[in-house]
Amino acid sequence: MPHYRSRRSTHGRNMAGARGLWRATGMTDSDFGKPIIAVVNSFTQFVPGHVHLKDLGQMVAREIEAAGGVAKEFNTIAVDDGIAMGHDGMLYSLPSRELIADSVEY
Repeated sequence: MPHYRSRRSTHGRNMAGARGLWRATGMTDSDFGKPIIAVVNSFTQFVPGHVHLKDLGQMVAREIEAAGGVAKEFNTIAVDDGIAMGHDGMLYSLPSRELIADSVEY
């Protein structure tokens, strides 16, 4: 069996608690031998350029599962420069990109 990085949280006696948490997300024993792949999504109904990302993220997750993996989706921050224009919020658009990067890097 390939040694996936996600195996660290699914195998061994010390990971019984983590497996319990994974099971609470719907995973089964057979899923623990598969790679767990994160799908990062910035879907929000507040940003016009992000409204389609919910469907796109679900499509990516379906393809991961069709290829034999376990897809787990999580969200990150969405920024809309257009909504921030004209007030103090526009001063935080560029720095917020660093926060987004920090929220998804491992």
